[in-house]
Amino acid sequence: MTIAFDNSYARLPPRFFVRQAPAAVPEPKLVRLNRDLAIELGLDPDYLASPDGVAMLAGNLVAEGSEPLAMAYAGHQFGGWSPQLGDGRALLLGEVIDKNGQRRDIQLKGSGRTPFSRMGDGRAVLGPVLREYMISEAMAALGIKTTRALAAVTTGQQIARTELLPGAIFTRVATSHIRIGTFEFFAGRRDADGLKQLADYVIDRHYPEARAADAPYAALLEAVIGRIAELIASWQSIGFIHGVMNTDNMSIVGETIDYGPCAFMDTYDPATVYSSIDHMGRYAFGNQPEVAHWNLSRLAISLLPVLHDDQEKAIELAQLALDRFPARFREAYAVRMRAKLGLATEEEGDLALSQDLLDRMAEGKADFTLTFRRLSDVALGGDAGPLRQLFQNPASFDDWAVVWRERLARDTGAAIPLMHSANPAFIPRNHRVQAVIAAAEGAGDFAPLDTLLTVLAKPYEDQPDFSQFAEPPQPGEEVTATFCGT
Repeated sequence: MTIAFDNSYARLPPRFFVRQAPAAVPEPKLVRLNRDLAIELGLDPDYLASPDGVAMLAGNLVAEGSEPLAMAYAGHQFGGWSPQLGDGRALLLGEVIDKNGQRRDIQLKGSGRTPFSRMGDGRAVLGPVLREYMISEAMAALGIKTTRALAAVTTGQQIARTELLPGAIFTRVATSHIRIGTFEFFAGRRDADGLKQLADYVIDRHYPEARAADAPYAALLEAVIGRIAELIASWQSIGFIHGVMNTDNMSIVGETIDYGPCAFMDTYDPATVYSSIDHMGRYAFGNQPEVAHWNLSRLAISLLPVLHDDQEKAIELAQLALDRFPARFREAYAVRMRAKLGLATEEEGDLALSQDLLDRMAEGKADFTLTFRRLSDVALGGDAGPLRQLFQNPASFDDWAVVWRERLARDTGAAIPLMHSANPAFIPRNHRVQAVIAAAEGAGDFAPLDTLLTVLAKPYEDQPDFSQFAEPPQPGEEVTATFCGT
C-alpha cells in the first residue's frame, strides 16, 4: 500500500530536524489498532493490521512516501533551560491529509536512538505506551483537544529500566508536533532566519488567519495564547493533571501532548501531584494555569525578534498578548464550570460558587468526578444521598447546595438536561490503568485493555454493565505515582 504522505515539515531547512530511519526490532506484534482513526486518516486498517502494516508501525519497514525525521527543539524543563532536546526516541514518519481535509502528523514513539537521545536508548516500554494509548483516546472521547493513538505494537525486546520490561512502540497522530520549545530552539541560537521560517510555517499551516493581520507574528502569539487558555481550562474542568508541563511538552496548536506521568484526580485536592519526578510540586493540578502562562512567556520571548524591529515595541506587543491570558483562561474556565453546575446564564458570582464547592470537596475529601456526576443526577431530580455521602461532613455540601439551588432558580434551566454531557461518569482512573498495564506486562493479557477502552469511548453515558469502572479506588488500590518510562 502507498500512503499519500505530503511532508511539508521535511521541506524545511536541514537544521530543523535530522533525517533517520527507525531501528529494526526482532519480533513486532500488534497490540491495538485504532481502526476508526485509520479510516479518518484515509488509511486502510486491514493493511495496517497485516504483516507489512505491523512492520511499518514497528519501524521495520518504511512506507513509500515516508520521510522519517527527528525534530529538533529545546525547552525549559522544570524551569531549567535545556538548549537542545529534540525527538530522542521518536520519528515523524510524515504527514497525511485526512478525510476532513486536515493535515495530520504520524509519528513513531520508541523507534530507536536519534542524535537527540541524550544517552537514552531511544526505546519505549509497554506500560507507558499503553498509558498514552488509553489516556489520549479517553481525552478525545471527553472532548479535550489531544494527540491521538493510532497503534501500539510490542517489539519482542526486553528494555532495561529499573527492571527488564517488554519493549513497545506507539504510533501517535497530531495536528502538529511543533512545540513552544521548537521556537526556543531557534531563539536560543539567535537564529533569526530559522525563527522567522518556523513562524511563517506555523502561520501558513496552523493559523492562516494571522497572515491577514497588521502584525502577523503578534497575531500568531495571540492565537496560541487563546488556544492554550482553552486547553488548560478544559484540563481544570475535568480533573486532568499533565504531570510534566515543560515547554517542550506544550503543543503550539493547543493539543494535549506527551502523556508521560499524567493522571486524573480521584479525591479532589489542588495540590495533587502524581509524577514521580515532580518532587517540588511544580506541576500540581492547581498550578497548571500559572505554569501555562509562564510557558507562554517563553514563547513570547522567543518571538521578540520577529514581533517588531524595535525591541521596546516588540516587548510591548508581547506583554500585551501575555497580559490577556488570565482573562482568557478565566472566561474559558467559567464557561465549563457553569455547564458543570447546570447554569445556562451568567452571573458575576458563578465562579465563586464553583470555587466554594471545590473548597468544600477538598476539605471533605470528595471524589472530583463522582461529585459532579452525582450533582447532575440531583439536578435532574435524583436522590441527593449518594452525593452527600462523598463528603466526610455531608452538612458542608448541604450548606453549599442551598446557594446552588437558589442560583438554579434564577437560571433558565436550559443547561440542566445537558449536565451529564459536562460531567463524565467514566475517566481513566489510575488504578484501572495500572491494572491494565499489570495484566499486559505480567501475562501478556490485553483483554483488560480492550474492556477499559470500550468503557472510556463513552464517558458521558451511564453504562450500567460497567458501573464498577466509575468507582474510585478502594483503600489499598490507590495509585499515587506515575512514570514517564524513559
